[in-house]
Amino acid sequence: MVKYKQTSDVLKIMKNLEQVRNIGITAHVDHGKTTLSDSLLAMAGLLSEKIAGQALALDYLDIEQKRQMTVKAANVSLYHEYKGKPYVINLIDTPGHVDFQSKTIRALRVIDGAIVVVDSVEGVMTQTEMYLRVALEEMVRPVLFINKIDRLIKELKLSPSEIQQRLVQIIKDINTLIANYAEKEFKSAWQLDPAKGQVVFGSARDRWGFSVPMAQQKGIKFSDVIDVYQRGKEAIPELQKIAPLHEAILDAVVKYIPNPREAQAYRIKKIWHGDLNNPVAKAMLEADPNGPLVMLVNDVRVDPHAGLVATGRVYSGTVRAGEELWLVNARLKQRVLQVGLYMGPYRELADEISAGNIAAVLGLDKARSGETVCSLGVKDTMTPFEKLRMITESVVTVAVEPKDPSQLTKLIDALHKLSIEDPSLIVKINEETGEFLLSGVGTLHIEIALTLLKDLYGLDVVATPPVIVYRESVRAGSRVFEGKSPNKHNKLYISVAPLDENTIRLIQDRIVTEDMDPRDRAKILREQAGWDTDEARRIWAIDDNINVFVDMTTGVQYLRDVKDTIIQGFRLAMREGPLAMEPVRGVKVILHDAIIHEDPAHRGPAQLFPAVRNAIYAGMLTSRPTLLEPILKLDIRTPMEFIGNISTIITKKRGKLIE
Repeated sequence: MVKYKQTSDVLKIMKNLEQVRNIGITAHVDHGKTTLSDSLLAMAGLLSEKIAGQALALDYLDIEQKRQMTVKAANVSLYHEYKGKPYVINLIDTPGHVDFQSKTIRALRVIDGAIVVVDSVEGVMTQTEMYLRVALEEMVRPVLFINKIDRLIKELKLSPSEIQQRLVQIIKDINTLIANYAEKEFKSAWQLDPAKGQVVFGSARDRWGFSVPMAQQKGIKFSDVIDVYQRGKEAIPELQKIAPLHEAILDAVVKYIPNPREAQAYRIKKIWHGDLNNPVAKAMLEADPNGPLVMLVNDVRVDPHAGLVATGRVYSGTVRAGEELWLVNARLKQRVLQVGLYMGPYRELADEISAGNIAAVLGLDKARSGETVCSLGVKDTMTPFEKLRMITESVVTVAVEPKDPSQLTKLIDALHKLSIEDPSLIVKINEETGEFLLSGVGTLHIEIALTLLKDLYGLDVVATPPVIVYRESVRAGSRVFEGKSPNKHNKLYISVAPLDENTIRLIQDRIVTEDMDPRDRAKILREQAGWDTDEARRIWAIDDNINVFVDMTTGVQYLRDVKDTIIQGFRLAMREGPLAMEPVRGVKVILHDAIIHEDPAHRGPAQLFPAVRNAIYAGMLTSRPTLLEPILKLDIRTPMEFIGNISTIITKKRGKLIE
C-alpha cells in the first residue's frame, strides 16, 4: 500500500537500491499520464483524494492547468509497500505532445522503467509508438496501463467479450513494438503478459484499476465493472475500494521494473561509451555509492529564489553539499551548494543522494541538460555520456520584442532562462535587424514560450507571425580554398562536399557519434557508408546538424595546439551558412593543409575563426549550394468519408499522401 512518509523516511530507503525504482509515465497526448500521476500522489498523501484525477498536480504551471496538457517533466518520490516491504518510487511525469518530446526523451535517459499509458478507445497512437521506441532503444523496460476503460462502457457500450477483444489487440500492438525495437536480449523477456500482472486495466480519472492476478485474487470481473457504471457515479467508490489503481500500478512496477543496480548492469554499455574495464565503469555498473561520483543532468530548472537547479541521475558515488565537482562538457569545476529531491514543484533538502537515485543539485549553474558531472579525481579520464537523439528539430521561428523598450534587458534575461530550461528553444539575435529570434519545434511550442514570458516573467511582448527555419547544404564537392587569418599569419586549406544518405542516416540514428571510439566509428562508416578507412579515422568533429569535420593533413606544426579552436570555428560556421544565415546540414568539411604561427598570441580564436569560416563559405558557395525545407510526416487516422476532404487540404499545403 501507499502511505505518506516524511522526506527523511524516503531518504533512508533510497540507500537500499533493491527497494528503489526509477520510472516514467509516457503516452500519446491526452491519454491520461498526469491523471494517473494524480492518483498515485493521492495515495502517497501528497494530494487530496477528493481532487485526484482532476488536479493535474504534476502540471504545476498555470498554463499546464489551463490547457490540461503537460509542458514540463515533473519529478516526485513516492513511498509504497509491497508484501510488507517499503519501496521508493522515483516518478517522472512527461509531456505527450510532439512539440515537447525533447523533455520526454531526456527523462528516458535517467529512468529504468516506463508505465506506458494507452487510451482503450484510441489504442496505440503515433506518439505512443515513438516514445516506446525511444524507451526501448534506451533499454527502459515497459509495463502497460490501458486507461479509460469507462469509455468502452459508457461511450461505445461494448459487451465484456468485445471489451476483451479490444484490450487483447492493444496488448498485441504493444508487444509487436517491443519485438521490433527492443534489444535482442530483451525482445522475448520483455513481452507483456496480462496473466503475470504486467498489464493493468482501469480508469485513472475514476481511480480504479486491476491486473489479471489482482482480479483473480479479489474475484473481480469486467461484468462487475459494467454493473458499477450502469448504477451511476455513486457506485464508483465501491470499485475504488476493491480495486485501487495505485496498488495495481505500483505492484507491477516493483515486481517487473528492475532496481537501479540491476538496470545499470546492462544500460551503462548502451548509454556510455567509455572503457568498461576502468574503475569508473565498474562503479557505474554496480551503482556503487562509495565509488567516484558520476551524474548525468537531464533537466535544469530556474528556481526564482535559489537560481539554477540541475536534476539528474547519480550513476555512481554520492553527491553531497559542499563538494567540488567537474562538469565534463563545460570543462570547469563548480561547488555543490545544496542537494535534495523534487516532490512535484517543491524541492526537499537532503544531506546527500547516493548512486541509483535522482538528485536535485543547486550550485551547478553552468550545467545544461545532457551534462556529465564527475568527481575531480577522475576528470582527466572521464568519458561523457552519449548525446541524446532528438526526433524533431526546432524549425519554427518568431521575432520577439517587448512592448515597453525599457524591458529589453528583462526580456534578454527571460529568454536566456527559458532556453536553459528547454534546450529545444533556440534564441539568437538577427545581426541585420537586431531582433531576438525564438525558434521552437512547432507553433504550440512557441505559443507556450510566449505565454511563459508573460505569466512567469511579467513581460508584454510582440511577436511576428511564425516562419519556417530552413537548412543550407551543398549538392557537389568543391576545390580546396585558402582561408587566411586577419593577421595573415595562419592559413587553412579546406574543401567541402555533401555527405551521402547512408552517413546522414547513421549519424541521425546515433549509430555513429562524435564521442564513440574512432576505430569503431571508422569500421561502421567503411562497411555501411563506403568511407575510405584513413578518412574515417581522421574525423575531428560531428555537430548536431549532421556535419562532419575531417583532418587529412600530415605533419603540420602546432596543429594539435589549435585543434579545439578550429573545431569551435567549424561549429560556429555550421550554425549560420553563407546563403541565408540558416544552419548548415549534411556537409563534410575537409582540412587538407595548414600553416599555423608558432606564437600562441597570433593563433587565437579571433584569428582562426574567420579563417575557418571564410574557407568553408567559399567552398559551399561554389558547390551548388541549396536550401532544404523541413518536411513534417503525419499519421492521420480518419473515417473513410473524410478522406477526400483531407486529401484536398493536404494537396493545397503542398503535401503528399505516401500511403
